[in-house]
Amino acid sequence: MPPEISNLTRQVMALWHRFDWLPEWAVVALVMAAFVGAGWLVHVLVFAILRRVVKSRDLFWRGVVERARAKLRILIILLAVGVSVTVSPLDPEPSQAVRAVILFATILVLGWIVMGAVEMWAVVYLRKFNLEAEDNLAARKHVTQTRILQRAAVIIIGLITVALAMMTIGAVRQWGVSLLASAGVVGIIAGLALQPFLKNLIAGIQIATAQPIRIDDAVIVENEWGQIEEITSTYVVVRLWDWRRLILPLSYFIEQPFQNWTRETSRLIGTAFLYVDYEAPMDRLRAELERICRASPLWDGDVVNLQVTEITDRVAQVRCLASARNAPTAFDLRCEIREKMLAFMRDQCPEALPRDRFAVEGNAAAFTPPTSPPASGPR
Repeated sequence: MPPEISNLTRQVMALWHRFDWLPEWAVVALVMAAFVGAGWLVHVLVFAILRRVVKSRDLFWRGVVERARAKLRILIILLAVGVSVTVSPLDPEPSQAVRAVILFATILVLGWIVMGAVEMWAVVYLRKFNLEAEDNLAARKHVTQTRILQRAAVIIIGLITVALAMMTIGAVRQWGVSLLASAGVVGIIAGLALQPFLKNLIAGIQIATAQPIRIDDAVIVENEWGQIEEITSTYVVVRLWDWRRLILPLSYFIEQPFQNWTRETSRLIGTAFLYVDYEAPMDRLRAELERICRASPLWDGDVVNLQVTEITDRVAQVRCLASARNAPTAFDLRCEIREKMLAFMRDQCPEALPRDRFAVEGNAAAFTPPTSPPASGPR
């Protein structure tokens, strides 16, 4: 033992001999209270200084200081208790046990502080973007990346923190080593149990980087139209048009085909199909579609067109195209076009409505009545 440490030990022991008239537990309690009180005072003074320092700084540092206040208070108290147990006249075995518990808790609190800093960074970063904007493609891109990576980082930090904390306990560490060494069936079962979790975790990282979907994207999944409402670390919430929620695992959007209507831009071209008679005047229908779009606040002033896309044995299929600034607006515009085009054909252009035609060959004299006998009875 170095002479400096032995001298300090002798001085501490001489100090405790002055309190021989008190029980040991009382001396330990007094020492612990003194150190905890000192730690509390240090915490108050440090945060008073930090508040003044970060008052003129950006929101991130102010948020970190406020969020870390309670966590650092717990950390300082743990450190104070550890120091007090070390210098107090406590027996070696209970002192070592208390220090082991404090080390375990300290590692967990440190991981908690780091996770809080990551969450605060995400909150501050996302304040730069507005999902309510008309063209919110960049906002949706950054919000999706940030939320997925934040959750993945929190999970990874949590796993590392718990692993480091468990490594401080000898019994648990040896059990883990023996479990890994014996692997066998237990290892296979653990691997199968963790497969969905790891699969979705990797899928989340792929979605954050490649971004096949983003927050507020308009998608068609499982033959349902909806918008991406939330992306968590394991699943995606799709808000359907009738306010139902469709919950899908992250891996679905990596492995299954789906439609993303707003992949590159929030603008969309809406489609409305009409079925008209062969004699329908297409020029009048096209002019009416243009009039409807120009009068509608839902149209963005870009695309409007009417084309005959198919002919069946009875009717002609007409496709009306009109562009809108986003998916919900495009849906409403499509409904408006259908309603107003139907009213126009009914009121002003009835020849466009589908009709059934029958052709009679020859003259009326050639018509042969049914051969069944007439019904008996009075007429």
